[in-house]
Amino acid sequence: MVEMKPLPESYVASKDTLNIAATKWDLFYKDQKLKQLIEISLANNYDLQAAMQKIEIARSSLRLNKGAQLPSLSAGIGAAQRKFGLYTMDGAGNATTDIRPGQIVPEHLPDYLAGFNASWEVDVWGKLRSKKKAAAARYSGSIEGKNAIQTALIAEVASAYFELLALDNELDIIRETIVLQQAALEVIKIKKAAAVLNELAVKQFEGQLSNSKAFEFEIIQKIALTENRLNFLSGQFPQTILRDKTKFNAENTSPISLGIPSQLLKNRPDIRQAELELIASKCDVKSAKAAFYPSFTITGSVGYQAFKTALLFQSPDSFAYTILGGLTAPLLNRSAIKAQFNTAKANQTEALLNYQKTILNGYIEVANELSNLNNLKQLYELKDKEVASYTQSITIANDLFKSGRASYLEVLMSQRTALESKIELITTKKLQHQAAINLYKALGGGWQ
Repeated sequence: MVEMKPLPESYVASKDTLNIAATKWDLFYKDQKLKQLIEISLANNYDLQAAMQKIEIARSSLRLNKGAQLPSLSAGIGAAQRKFGLYTMDGAGNATTDIRPGQIVPEHLPDYLAGFNASWEVDVWGKLRSKKKAAAARYSGSIEGKNAIQTALIAEVASAYFELLALDNELDIIRETIVLQQAALEVIKIKKAAAVLNELAVKQFEGQLSNSKAFEFEIIQKIALTENRLNFLSGQFPQTILRDKTKFNAENTSPISLGIPSQLLKNRPDIRQAELELIASKCDVKSAKAAFYPSFTITGSVGYQAFKTALLFQSPDSFAYTILGGLTAPLLNRSAIKAQFNTAKANQTEALLNYQKTILNGYIEVANELSNLNNLKQLYELKDKEVASYTQSITIANDLFKSGRASYLEVLMSQRTALESKIELITTKKLQHQAAINLYKALGGGWQ
């Protein structure tokens, strides 16, 4: 027997019950351009539209199982022609019987009828009720599946959006660096002409400038790919993504409040979906168990029947009905029913294991992103100081170079390290944004 493992009482020492997952996504994100892009994605994304169709499929299955509990009623009309063999009980009897006074039953006997037929399986053991409950749970699970896709979609769009802003800022930095490098190259050429420096210095600076220009085109290509990824998520053909790159360094999300781990059970759609599948599997077991017991079925028909259409609706002479109650129990196929029962029990155990796995995965995702967010905060502060130091070193190196107290290699090195540190600072900021987005998703935010 699989035992349920309890969740820890808290993620950290705090036990604050306030949880950011209760905040709607359009309040969590502050950037208006991002919110507009998310709205377009929710309206056009193909995965989300496919999830809506799965909900319709599950709804139809629920209606089907609800209908199975009700009596089936059909209306119809029919016509037949019969001839019984003379040396049969029916044929011999008809040959000596009047169907009407003075009229023997015809050898070729027409048969016309119009009426209703009904059938109803009485759900004594709850087999049909269990099937309906299973279908209802899976219908609700399909809604949670759609919510899980929506949560993942919003997080992916937001993450790609901030990646795009990061690339925009990287492009600005590399272009500023190219301008500085071009100015430095002109100074080196003047010094070479004055025989202060040789051709080696010129080639070193030209190589660094070419490297920076190549990096510029790499970033431009990454921007195009990221825009197209966002266009795909939003169900659009390639077009420019509207954004404000100046918002990159601003706080574009609400502060993160964790709440307590038990809130994951109601906030995360994937956990709720796994729970509903577990409920459905339990109902499947009950339904499979009820298949061992006899089933009680009532059938009947009522209407008018005659051998001539002119006599069909003469009442009460042409009025006819039948009613039959039957009790059937499986005998020879019990091994097949037992196999179905064992399969249902195995599916239930699998659903329970998947439920526990989903809960554990949710808790670990929160723990990972929380740790990531805290470490990135410290990392960003250090990278910010690093950028300030290397930026100052460029000015110092240039001044020393002009006065002849530093070599051109020191100028090259200071420019390269300053550029690398600025790019790393932007990358760290991007990772901060993405960690906040992932933590909001891990806590269950985004489907409201």
